[in-house]
Amino acid sequence: MKLRKALVATFALTVWGCSDNPAPQHTTIQQPPPAANELSVDYETYTLDNGLTVVLHVDKSDPIVAMATVVHVGSNREKPGRTGFAHFFEHMSFNDSENVPKGANRKMIPELGGTRNGGTWSDGTIYYEVVPKDAFDKLLWIDSDRLGYMINTVDQGTLEREKQVVKNEKRQRVDNRPYGHMGHVVRKALYPEGHPYNWTVIGDLADLQAATLNDVRKFYNQFYMPSNATLVIAGDIDIEQTKQKVARWFGEIKSGEPSPPLEPQPVSLEADKKLYHLDNFAKLPLLRLTYPAVEQYSKDAYALDALARLLSDGKNAVLYKTLVEQLKLAPSPNAWSSADEVAGSFTINVQANADVHLDTVQAGIEQALDDFAENGFTDAQLQKIKAEQETAFYYSIESILDKALQLGIYNEYAGSPGFIEQDIANIAAVTRDDVMRVFNQYIYKKPAVIASFVPKDQPGLVLTGSSKAPVVEEEIVPGQEPEFEEKPVEYTKTPTQHDRSEPPLTELPTLSTPDIWHNTLANGMDVIGITTTELPVVNFSLTIEGGQWLDPEGKTGTALLMAQMLNEGTASKTPQELEQAIGQLGAQLSVSAGRDTVSLSGRVLAKHYAALMELAAEMLLQPRWDEDEFNRLKSTRLTRIKQSEGNAARIASNVFSHLLYGEKHVAGVPMGGTQASVEAITLQDVKAYYDKVISPRQATLHFVGALQPEAVTAATAALNSWQGNKVSLPPQPAVSGVAEPKVYFVDVPDAKQSVIYVGKPVLPASDPDFYAIDFANERLGGGMSARLGQTLRIQKGYTYGAYSYLPEARYQVPFIAASQVRTNVTLESLEIFKDLIGHYQKTYGQGDLDVAKNMVIKANARRFETLNSLLGMLENISRFELADDYIAQQQDFVQSASLEDIHKVINTHLNEQNMIYLVVGDAATQLERIEELGYGKPVQLDIHGNILN
Repeated sequence: MKLRKALVATFALTVWGCSDNPAPQHTTIQQPPPAANELSVDYETYTLDNGLTVVLHVDKSDPIVAMATVVHVGSNREKPGRTGFAHFFEHMSFNDSENVPKGANRKMIPELGGTRNGGTWSDGTIYYEVVPKDAFDKLLWIDSDRLGYMINTVDQGTLEREKQVVKNEKRQRVDNRPYGHMGHVVRKALYPEGHPYNWTVIGDLADLQAATLNDVRKFYNQFYMPSNATLVIAGDIDIEQTKQKVARWFGEIKSGEPSPPLEPQPVSLEADKKLYHLDNFAKLPLLRLTYPAVEQYSKDAYALDALARLLSDGKNAVLYKTLVEQLKLAPSPNAWSSADEVAGSFTINVQANADVHLDTVQAGIEQALDDFAENGFTDAQLQKIKAEQETAFYYSIESILDKALQLGIYNEYAGSPGFIEQDIANIAAVTRDDVMRVFNQYIYKKPAVIASFVPKDQPGLVLTGSSKAPVVEEEIVPGQEPEFEEKPVEYTKTPTQHDRSEPPLTELPTLSTPDIWHNTLANGMDVIGITTTELPVVNFSLTIEGGQWLDPEGKTGTALLMAQMLNEGTASKTPQELEQAIGQLGAQLSVSAGRDTVSLSGRVLAKHYAALMELAAEMLLQPRWDEDEFNRLKSTRLTRIKQSEGNAARIASNVFSHLLYGEKHVAGVPMGGTQASVEAITLQDVKAYYDKVISPRQATLHFVGALQPEAVTAATAALNSWQGNKVSLPPQPAVSGVAEPKVYFVDVPDAKQSVIYVGKPVLPASDPDFYAIDFANERLGGGMSARLGQTLRIQKGYTYGAYSYLPEARYQVPFIAASQVRTNVTLESLEIFKDLIGHYQKTYGQGDLDVAKNMVIKANARRFETLNSLLGMLENISRFELADDYIAQQQDFVQSASLEDIHKVINTHLNEQNMIYLVVGDAATQLERIEELGYGKPVQLDIHGNILN
């Protein structure tokens, strides 16, 4: 998985890859910037004799422990011809080590009730895990063995398998998606050859294929050493005991020589570099301008981050006002600043509406920047950013793992875990003059890399004067990937003073569910909540039954447009004024729609909850109903529908649902509607939906945070005037599995991967037997340690990830098994799905049941860690009419389930002979082969699920 740091605000790591597994005059509230002494995280730090820096943080709010190991090596330490190696080595590190059984890292931690992952970005690599506290010793054993004792166990078979996995990740994240090659194009143009950022984190395919065992060993010996890393342990720990354990497990690892620090290597451009790419998957033109900027933690990096937000965040931003409102060229332009270890960049990114020439977009951007140069921004806009950053800080340290990540990154890249206080001070110190100075110094009328990505069949939309970008498209042919066989490796085990055999578990923490309180307001609205005071923040959602379920016939998408309209101002506030009022509170507040609900969701510091509820009530009860805003939202929705037609995974999801449910079922039509249904919707339709559905008698307010029930009830007084009647959800048509398996195929020409879906309808999530199906699925596809992931990725190297799951809904949900596999192994992958699902009951033994029980019961220790997880629990209670202690009831079921019970569930609900198969991929090379699956000639469909003649 690849990571990149982001000033979000400056405090967090943002995951942008998948796991190793795969927004006139009114009173505003003025508040000071966050004070550093109020926003600190307590920790203790020390260094072992071998150079490993250790950071310890005690948090006993939950019986769990998080560990993060930050290794100071990213793609910026690589050399031309060996790019992508830091990321590739991260994958290799999850395999074998001298004292931990092969594959245990990926299998054992989930089976202990934990979660694990790793990530690589331009400047570093991180490994992190969270486990129930009884597995803390095992985590120390696994992580220390990876850092100090893994290189002797690497074999050629593992090397070749992980090559295939990483190549599949590249296909999934780069080659087989719209605009996937953009990062490569920009880096090659912005940074000169030999510069540490001249290549992407995932690297070039030829370099990856050329990697040898000697390369792996050399990389490990050069960079993977204690003196080049920071270990953070956070959670329910005892400091002195933890120090003793760290000394035992990590203290004997050889120190090695730390990597010398990299000095800043800024770049410059003499003139614009204009490049274009005809994108096989894009359905809309995109223009990206990237400017050279500065390295992380420099003064200008903070000002550039503020500038990016001022240019693009919200309806008062100049890019939005110019490109969206005035010129109507794009739905949502954005800008961001990327400050990395040795250099940085500043990006303006505009995905235009269909058929818009990128010359027009470029002119619009220049117009917006001219406007900003002349008129700048208001004090209120800058204050809004700083208020949002204060709230964002608290959420960036919400979980124990969040805290561990922050402390590790600050120590390794800023020199101390305590840099958090200086970081906050630097953000607060940004002034108007700073912003305008960096705007003029780095952006305004300065040269940039300007990349045009347009649909393959629309070269006429390319920015004038652009040259063809150096993009290498992989050609996938049958038999091109080498077979690999993993054999036992002979090596001499590294001698150690301490016994490095597997340590035992300690005492299992007991399940302790949070206290839930209930209330009903005079207007009929239910309130359900949990009070937790660890952080001074609150999360809430007000859900109203309805959603797409109650859309008028032929006008699917009405609920979504109605929800979006409620975000566009109120009767007394323009959209810009409403957004500013929310931002001044440092809050988030928005309305959205799903298949069966409309939701108003928010988060804010607890001290501002009452003020935010005033705004929530105004949004909900005093809609603006502006015709121009409706037309803009409708146009944007049609653009999003067009955009999704180039995404193979989205096509597969929509078509699979259409096949299972048909057009008369709420789940059979894409969420948000189709082009035809959205085009038919009028503003009057939206108003009629609002009048019919938005009622307190089918609404529930869910609250989690640092307020007592009485304060929450008092703050909802703004909604007391809300009145309405109960509206019932009409029953959905019953659906059933097919009588015999059937295969469907959607052609995406030249696809590098095939998206595979297999499944059938089962039960609604409210059905008493639903959880039994969900539990029975655990060992089939419930994670990387289950059959699908172990076979398709670990054993075969066909995919980046493979899973099976049951989404939750009021109607019959589907059982889904899915993966994205290399094109030339589509048939082989289908055969594996067929075999594993078809023989699941026969192969499911007592060992599977024991492992599944252990995973689920222990994972409950992590169940209540974040406000969002608690909020999700409350939403499940109201949505599916579950008992307050439903999680405890589920645990009771798990503890008492017998092998016979699970076999019965599998036979009843997961019968492969009642399932359909869907493949979205390259028909020219794969369609004919699929007949060999034995389920007849595949039925060919278009991207909407219609049968082709």
